[in-house]
Amino acid sequence: MPKISTILIGGGPCSGKTTGLEWLKKGLEVRGYQLMFVPEAATELINGGVAPWTCRSYDDFQRAVFEMQLGKEAAFVHAAEKMDAEHIVIIFDRGVMDHAAYMTPEGFQQLLEDYHTTREELFAHYDIVFHLVSTAKGLEKMYTLENNSARSETPEQAVDVDDRLITAWKDHPNFTLINNTEIFADKMGTLMREVLSFLGEPDIPKDATVWDASL
Repeated sequence: MPKISTILIGGGPCSGKTTGLEWLKKGLEVRGYQLMFVPEAATELINGGVAPWTCRSYDDFQRAVFEMQLGKEAAFVHAAEKMDAEHIVIIFDRGVMDHAAYMTPEGFQQLLEDYHTTREELFAHYDIVFHLVSTAKGLEKMYTLENNSARSETPEQAVDVDDRLITAWKDHPNFTLINNTEIFADKMGTLMREVLSFLGEPDIPKDATVWDASL
C-alpha cells in the first residue's frame, strides 16, 4: 500500500482557495508527487440544482453536502490504496467539519449521531488542515463575488462565515491559518511553503516566485 498524505485546503469566502489549489497542483506535480484532488461538494451540488433554496430546509441541504463529501472522500482514499505508487498526496477542497460552521450546534450534533461519528473521527480524515482567511478581513478592496457563482455573502457575512469555519476546524491537531497579505502571491507562497514543509521538502526561499515551476 502506498503512503497516503491527506491535506485539506479550506477558507472563508474569497480567500484565494481556488487559486491556491491551482498553484499547489503545479508546484507538487513538478516535484514528482502523484496527486489526487477531491472537489468541493457544496458548489457541485448548488451548480447541479441542489441548494439551500431548493431543499425543504437548510439542514436538509447540509446533510446532502455531508453525504456527498463522505462518499467522495471514501472513494478517493480507497482508490489511492489500490494504486501502484510510493507516495500519493490527496488534497481536499474543503471537508466534512465545515458543516459545524453552517448548522446550529444542536443540528450538527444530531448529524454526528445520525451518522454514528464524532468530531475526532472526522478530524482524522485529514493529516493537516489549512484555512485561508477571507479577504473580507482587512483586504475588503479585494473581496468579490464574481469568481464563484455559488458565493453570495456580503463582506460582513463573509467575516462571520470565516470566523465560524475557523471555530469548526481550530481543534484539529494540525491546523494552520494562512493570513492575508497585501501582495496576493505572498499568501500563496506561505501556503506552498507550509505544504512543502509538511511533506518534508526543503523550504522555498521567501523571495522566490511561488509559481516558478523550477522551484
